[in-house]
Amino acid sequence: MNQRRRQEAAQPAPTIPKIPATQVLSRLVALQTATAAELKDQWRALFGKEPPPFNRPYLVSRLAYRIQELAYGGLRPETRARLEALGEQLDGGNVVLRRIRADSRPLPGTRLVREYDGVQHVVTVRADDFEYEGRPYRSLSAIARHITGTRWNGWVFFGLRQPGASA
Repeated sequence: MNQRRRQEAAQPAPTIPKIPATQVLSRLVALQTATAAELKDQWRALFGKEPPPFNRPYLVSRLAYRIQELAYGGLRPETRARLEALGEQLDGGNVVLRRIRADSRPLPGTRLVREYDGVQHVVTVRADDFEYEGRPYRSLSAIARHITGTRWNGWVFFGLRQPGASA
């Protein structure tokens, strides 16, 4: 276990506030105009951990779900168990594989935007690859190499990982 995880495990679980049902609509509307910093602050308050490095639409959609979950309740245990069973069918019950996929790769449909040399570059995440300029690419590194003409870690180039961070 790395040092960061040991520190997180040693800290008491944060208290997540229950949200009154009367506040749900106003909070959902407020998400649409919130700044990135405000969204990240809300993530910390509602999830009790640091927000992931994904784009704005991802944060807004997950925060919207979380607000409703805290107001109306989450999935029933039977539903959670059924989803777990379906997940095991897809990945053979390999929890490590499931976590790697869930934690590292943006959801299909996510658009990654990067400005480089004054030009905005947009990549769409697809189920099994990435699309850039109408062409499929197997990796973000290949796209970064196409854009810059030099070798790049694609995850770093598009801001999904900090330089030097492990996978």
